[in-house]
Amino acid sequence: MTYPTETLTDSDAWSATADLTTLRHNLLDLFCQRAYQEGDFVLSSGQSSTYYINGKHVTLHPQGALAIGRLLCPLLPTDTQAVAGLTMGADPIVTAVSVVSVYENRLIPALIIRKEAKGYGTMAYIEGPTLPENAKIVVLEDVVTTGQSALKAVNRLRDAGYVVEQVIALVDRLQGGAELYQAAGLKFAALFSITEIQARYRELGN
Repeated sequence: MTYPTETLTDSDAWSATADLTTLRHNLLDLFCQRAYQEGDFVLSSGQSSTYYINGKHVTLHPQGALAIGRLLCPLLPTDTQAVAGLTMGADPIVTAVSVVSVYENRLIPALIIRKEAKGYGTMAYIEGPTLPENAKIVVLEDVVTTGQSALKAVNRLRDAGYVVEQVIALVDRLQGGAELYQAAGLKFAALFSITEIQARYRELGN
């Protein structure tokens, strides 16, 4: 998909100007139009699926990134000191939230959790500013299936001395992730469930 080079019109700038209800509706449509596909797929968990959601087609979209930042910031507890997520799915999400937090007068930094320790320099698992011990961090994820990716990020952060009590996702596929987080003592929320995306996908005539 290519993007036009002409200047945006007022109607094109919905991610910056819409109220949160409209913003959520427009973001849902963006997921349906750009991220959701039906067919035969194998997921990162190894499971087979008749549909696939490529969240990066939304999180790396200019309107999508801004909308995500605006919608997720109000969901963060007031004592949140940073947002974090496992590379690379969460990278644009934590960045969007951190940038939008400036406009919300909150200044929430972003951390990126490597899947494996860096093989040079500091050999770090966690990239980003160093925070005080017991800093409260919320883990963000794009699409949750079994929940293992975000849980890996949670465990890395806890091992580093941080406090993690919540995971927030863009999409919940309703395949066990919420139950995994509950078992780990984590709160969980998602902007959209797969049933909502599929229903809207049908409404749009796909």
